[in-house]
Amino acid sequence: MTMEYREIGKTGMRVSQISFGASSLGGVFHALKESEGIKAVHTAVENGINFIDVSPYYGHYKAEVVLGKALREIDRKSYYLSTKVGRYGRDGVNTWDYSAQRAEESVYESMERLHVDYVDLINVHDIEFADLEVVCKETLPALTGLRDKGVVGHVGITNLTLRHFVYVIDHVPDGTVESVLSFCHYCLSDDALTDYLDYFESKNVGVINASPFSMGLLTERGAPEWHPAPAPLKDVCRRAARHCRLKGRSIEQLAVAFSAANPRIATTLFSTTRPEAVLQNIRWADEGVDPALYAEVREILEPRFRDTWLNS
Repeated sequence: MTMEYREIGKTGMRVSQISFGASSLGGVFHALKESEGIKAVHTAVENGINFIDVSPYYGHYKAEVVLGKALREIDRKSYYLSTKVGRYGRDGVNTWDYSAQRAEESVYESMERLHVDYVDLINVHDIEFADLEVVCKETLPALTGLRDKGVVGHVGITNLTLRHFVYVIDHVPDGTVESVLSFCHYCLSDDALTDYLDYFESKNVGVINASPFSMGLLTERGAPEWHPAPAPLKDVCRRAARHCRLKGRSIEQLAVAFSAANPRIATTLFSTTRPEAVLQNIRWADEGVDPALYAEVREILEPRFRDTWLNS
C-alpha cells in the first residue's frame, strides 16, 4: 500500500491523505475497549498515517485521555497532532465557552491529558455554535498568542456551516486562520465544500475533510437514530448502500476512496477503535474510486444530493 502526502495550506505540515480522527476513542459512537483503541492509533501511525485529530469534547475529555495513553508509546516526531477549544462537556452535559481565557486554559489542559508539550494544530471547535464575533475578537487572538509563543504550531477553525468559514476568515487579520476542518460536505452525498476551495486557496488556508461516511449515512448499517439528516436523504443513502452490496462492494469502500481522492483537500479524517478498520480504510484510499460504481451511486443520490440539516 502506498500513502499520498499533501500539505495543509502553507503550514509546512505534509499529512497523509487519510488520517485518524480520535472521536471514537471517547466512546462517542460505540462502546470502547480501551486497549483496542490504543492499538488502532499505533496501527495507524505504523502504516503511514501521520495526522491525528481529537478534541476535549469527544467523550467529554475521555478521547484525549485514551489518545494520550497511546501517544506515550509513539515517537512525537512521527505524527502531527490536532486538538480543539470551545466545545466541552461533563457528566453527559454539553457546554460551550469561546472566551479567550478558557481557550488558553483548554490548550494547556489538553496537552496534559495528551502527554505532549506542544500541539501542531489548534482549532476553534464547531463555530456554528459560537458568537462569531467572539471567535474573531477573543478565541482566535488567544490562540494566535499561543502560536507566537510556540505552544501551538498552527491555528484553524472547524464548522458544519460552510459560509461561517468565510465570515471568520474575512474578519480577522490575514494569516490568522491557517486551516479549516469541514465535515459532511465532501462525501458521496454532498460535495458543497468544493464551492469554497478557490476561496480557501486564495487565502492560503488548508482544507481538512472529516466524516467520509457522513456520520453513518453512507454505511451498510445506515444512519443512527440520532442522525439529523432528513428522512428522504436517509432513504436514498440506504438505496445507494444496497446497490453497492448487490455489486459485491461496500458503500464504505466507495465513500473513503472518493473523499481521499481530491488533491485539493489535504486529508480526510476517519474514526475507528478497530485496528483492522484502520488498515481497511488505508487500503480503500489506496485502491481509488471505481468510476462505474461511483456514477451509478451518484445517480441514486442525485434527488437528494447536497441535502443538509443546517443552512450552509
